[in-house]
Amino acid sequence: MTDALKRLSDEGVAIWLDDLSRKRITSGNLAELIDQQHVVGVTTNPTIFQKAISGGDGYEQQVADLAARKVTVEEAIRMITTADVRDAADILRPVFDATGGQDGRVSIEVDPRLAHNTRATVAEAKQLAWLVDRPNTLIKIPATQAGLPAITEVIGLGISVNVTLIFSLERYRAVMDAYLSGLEKAKERGLDLSLIRSVASFFVSRVDTEIDKRLDALGTDEAKALRGKAAIANARLAYQAYEEVFSSDRWTALESAGANKQRPLWASTGVKDPAYQDTMYVTDLVAPNTVNTMPEATLEATEDHGEITGDTITGTYEQARADLDAVEKLGISYDDVVQVLEDEGVEKFAASWNDLLKSTEAELKRLTPSEG
Repeated sequence: MTDALKRLSDEGVAIWLDDLSRKRITSGNLAELIDQQHVVGVTTNPTIFQKAISGGDGYEQQVADLAARKVTVEEAIRMITTADVRDAADILRPVFDATGGQDGRVSIEVDPRLAHNTRATVAEAKQLAWLVDRPNTLIKIPATQAGLPAITEVIGLGISVNVTLIFSLERYRAVMDAYLSGLEKAKERGLDLSLIRSVASFFVSRVDTEIDKRLDALGTDEAKALRGKAAIANARLAYQAYEEVFSSDRWTALESAGANKQRPLWASTGVKDPAYQDTMYVTDLVAPNTVNTMPEATLEATEDHGEITGDTITGTYEQARADLDAVEKLGISYDDVVQVLEDEGVEKFAASWNDLLKSTEAELKRLTPSEG
């Protein structure tokens, strides 16, 4: 084993785990990852919960109790998922305290079926913050058009947010703008800005998956030479945008009032193409004040053979722009790619949520006590 995870952490990259289950909590595995592998946060999403709860390990007693109370399936899911997030937040609380609230965070997502409904998203975010009732929670809101005003409103209420499903540079700038607008609202309300935190989850591997598919369809040598370059280029240009926004006069005024920068979070960092180095979305995206949320396999691969060579983002912007321009010149529309990915992302999470509803409903029925 290398000490790559420590080096990554020393470079200013917060290592978060992109997974949560009750078994991970109760077995002591999460505490072990924090203690031994520099993990300082956890992200969840509807797909992660669907896998954990359908696996059933550790949930039966709670589901049986919920069945006895005849709760609705939607209420059951919220009781189950918020219990896991609350327990994980308690395990991470020492990290939260030690980092002054920057890390030690656990994310939980609003119902993905509300992705295009601003008002319902705000209402759900408030409800989740109340239900989990831990200061180290982040409420995940998707960066859809309807999500942007919801982000502003929720941040304006003093609730910390993980903005998810960001694929495009233009949308990322809109997300940062929504965050700053939220901070301005919070300031007007007299809230303590230093207690509000946010990360912006910029998705990585899915960009390569979609663009590589289109490059493969072209089949030329020129197209083949661009495989595996777009996602990292896109993320590096996002970091450039982050540096610009968080050095602006607008930001400086908020920072002097106690506000925290919204950190870029690299999401979807598990490599999907076996032809690529399994740590590329970690080692090629190292820069200060970022977060990398990794599936466990990526965490282990980085620990085992990840080569951390310092900052691999700063100074790469010209090449990154050239790589994206080269893809565009081949007739692959960036705007189309990122829209397809956002639509797919919302659909996938909604499908996972619906699967979770079905499997939980089946469990509730199975465990409902007979009348008597």
